[in-house]
Amino acid sequence: MDRALELGINFFDTADVYGRHVGPGATEEIIGEWFAQGGGRRDAVVLATKVYNPVSRKEFLPEPNRDIRSLSAYKISKHCEGSLERLRTDRIDIYQMHHVDRDCSWEETWTAFGSLIGQGKVVYVGSSNFAGWDIATACHEAAWQRMLGLVSEQSIYHLDNRAIELEVIPACRHYGLGLIPWSPLAGGLLGGALEKVETGRRGNPDMVARVAAKRSQLDAYEGLCRQIGHPPGEVALAWLLHNPMVSAPIIGPRTMEQLESAVRATEITLDGETMNKLDEIFPGPGGEAPKAYAW
Repeated sequence: MDRALELGINFFDTADVYGRHVGPGATEEIIGEWFAQGGGRRDAVVLATKVYNPVSRKEFLPEPNRDIRSLSAYKISKHCEGSLERLRTDRIDIYQMHHVDRDCSWEETWTAFGSLIGQGKVVYVGSSNFAGWDIATACHEAAWQRMLGLVSEQSIYHLDNRAIELEVIPACRHYGLGLIPWSPLAGGLLGGALEKVETGRRGNPDMVARVAAKRSQLDAYEGLCRQIGHPPGEVALAWLLHNPMVSAPIIGPRTMEQLESAVRATEITLDGETMNKLDEIFPGPGGEAPKAYAW
């Protein structure tokens, strides 16, 4: 994280359920421990976390509304307090709804976020995994309550999954949301997976199966990357960064080299011919709705 700051990365994204294989809130605690080292670390970053999923610890008795997926006022308030404690901070810069909750009224959800904003515990509200019409509804309902509404949407988006180009990206543009793609390398598929599998460096059965299913596309993709002289992972990130709607892809480096490789993607310029070839290899939905499927 210190190296990330040195490289110019100042947006840190997490969630109350990340690291659940270790324990609820594990990644928030890691970031909190880093903030506690001082040196201006907290003020140097824009901090984002999420609420919606269950976050429970076995050593505690269950609490009402805590262990279900929801965006109720009770849950938002309780989970915010938990996140602030684990993150060792007094505020969350972007508090994101991890999924939409269609069983809870927007009046209740926005009232809860408004209360947290009024207390100075939350600065902005974002969404994640919302459909285009969910973004529109959320922004419309916020306006009724004279609130700013959503400032960002975090969606799965990469060369091999371009579904959000139909309606989510147009909705983000219309309402002025920043787009934060998650899984920009398709879980490693776009990071040179074919070459790694062939050389025995990626022997995970699931990845081997995914590579086999996409072999023809990956052959063409990795061949194109060799042709233009950039690693596949960097090309995949550069492709996202060429979209003016993308604020920043969410990267999850496990090593320092992966971190620095991701940053090198910001220096890559893909010309029109290369962008067209990428469209041929990984065709999108055909543009934005309804032009993509109607006259």
